[in-house]
Amino acid sequence: MPNALTWLFLAVLVAATTTRLWLAQRQIHHVRAHRDAVPASFADSISLAAHQKAADYTAAKTRLGSIDVLIGAATLLVFTIGGLIQWLADAWSRAFAPGGIAHGTALLLSILLLQALISLPTTLYRTFGIETRFGFNRMTLKLFTIDMVKHALIGLALGVPLLLAVLWLMGKMGEYWWLYVWLLWFAYSLALMMIYPAFIMPLFNKFTPITEGDLAARVARLLERCGFRSSGLYMMDGSKRSSHGNAFFTGFGAAKRIVLFDTLVNRLQPPEVEAVLAHELGHYRLHHIVKQIVLSAVISLAVLWMLGQLIERDWFYSGLGVATTSDAAALALFLMVLPEFLFFVQPLISRYSRKREYEADAYATSHASASELVHALVKLYQDNAATLTPDPLHSAFYDSHPPAAMRIARLTQ
Repeated sequence: MPNALTWLFLAVLVAATTTRLWLAQRQIHHVRAHRDAVPASFADSISLAAHQKAADYTAAKTRLGSIDVLIGAATLLVFTIGGLIQWLADAWSRAFAPGGIAHGTALLLSILLLQALISLPTTLYRTFGIETRFGFNRMTLKLFTIDMVKHALIGLALGVPLLLAVLWLMGKMGEYWWLYVWLLWFAYSLALMMIYPAFIMPLFNKFTPITEGDLAARVARLLERCGFRSSGLYMMDGSKRSSHGNAFFTGFGAAKRIVLFDTLVNRLQPPEVEAVLAHELGHYRLHHIVKQIVLSAVISLAVLWMLGQLIERDWFYSGLGVATTSDAAALALFLMVLPEFLFFVQPLISRYSRKREYEADAYATSHASASELVHALVKLYQDNAATLTPDPLHSAFYDSHPPAAMRIARLTQ
């Protein structure tokens, strides 16, 4: 039976979906309107053909993103008000005691499986359609399938025990179950950050230590200047899946690794790689990583507390299409619906992230060459076909990094 929550949810879903589609159209229109002229600040470094490729690539990705938005909204309606969660709960009640841990686990896993199957066609088209058309995809259907199976098995191995523990805590820890679940989730997240680089990432990629040559020497001197210790510098065979380049730090504490895509090493000169790594080091030295962990912990605690206030309210279930109350159903409903209510907070999150990127750039220029960082960024924008002319409002909502023109303008001041 519809109630006030039903109408509120529908209003928020319509508003968020409409805004997402409107922003997508703004982005497509804006990049097309600027497609035939390279911005003046990039005219000497990026060709018109590369600029047009970036515009077409951005438009194609954004159009597919709009389809994802519509599919996501329809899927959410079917699962909630459409009654699919209730139908799945009823179906699993024939195999497991309703409301029990086994029943809840089966319900949540079946929801995740259906969501994965629904998203599979657009994922395939993104990889073998758009990425292939623009010359980025190097993944075969066989490798895609192997990766998907590996991800599923790892997800089950790591996720099912966590899910069982969460449902047990929700059922046994009384009114403050959300606090115990939060403690478990926080500890689990920290442990995963430590084991991920050493045990999970090697299941998908080969990591080759870089110990000799100009690049290794430059990175060693950079780490010494910044007072940073890591467990090593590695090159990852990212080229077997994509021609996109990247560099990142992974791990936590003594398990930190510096990882460079082989495409990046092959494309950038050692001084440019040094400047890119100086930026990444800036995130660590400015405590961005720790701040992000703390912020995530605070947000997750607030979210779990909020679920704790709703889980005993019958109107919460009935308003979202579920007649049979259970911990698993509450968890599923809350996690599926919450992103719609938080969508309009996204610009604040993106703004905070862009601020940290500027800070990391400033740190990089004090420990490496600003001009080399600019050269590296220009190459990365070109190689990854990142548009130089994003729509400002779309960028304000979604971009975790500053637009290229604004970022490079600061670096060249």
